[in-house]
Amino acid sequence: MKNIKDTINFFNKSEIQFQLQSFRNRVRDFFDNNPVFYETLIVHSVKSRIKNSFHLEDKIIRKQEQKGVEITKENLFSEITDLIGVRVLHLYFDQFHIIHKEIMRQIEQKEWVLFEEPKAYTWDPETVELFNKLGIKTVRKDSYTSMHYVVKPNNNKNAICCEIQVRTLFEEIWGEIDHSINYPNKTKSIACSEQLKVLSKLASTGTRLADSIYRSHNEHINNKS
Repeated sequence: MKNIKDTINFFNKSEIQFQLQSFRNRVRDFFDNNPVFYETLIVHSVKSRIKNSFHLEDKIIRKQEQKGVEITKENLFSEITDLIGVRVLHLYFDQFHIIHKEIMRQIEQKEWVLFEEPKAYTWDPETVELFNKLGIKTVRKDSYTSMHYVVKPNNNKNAICCEIQVRTLFEEIWGEIDHSINYPNKTKSIACSEQLKVLSKLASTGTRLADSIYRSHNEHINNKS
């Protein structure tokens, strides 16, 4: 436990918190002020946070138990890649490819560096096909659909990572409810777990219906013109 306390103390140092806050602000500003997103109403809203000490300590303990790797101040940033979290919310799945394209443009322009390959988490076979068309690796999840990127500054001296999650508002509703019940420790209620799975399917169905409404609206506008 002493090593964990030392790691938490390192994390809480003012210079480390400053680095975390600075990079979080840069990433958030990209989504908050990018005209590509707001002139065409692609991004609905953006959330961001820096992991607090309590949740970090809990995650370190769980990860050490799962991986058998001791987490210290020397490897904290490479082992815990969600110290900074930025969540980007959009209304329709059809909007995702524009967000993905802009994120990858940041990588190509060397503003950010990918720490690991982007991953799409989903249970839905149809959504898997859509992600595959964009060349994105998919990982099977029983409950939700969300796109995850882990980026770091284009600076070899700075190993701090930021996890960017991109999901629809319907998926966010499910995620908030699931998080309140299953984090940091999963519920032991079987009934609750099953209900959350049903809610996840309803969330995905809502996204599909929203996409259908969006396409019908565009078709109507185009036919009128």
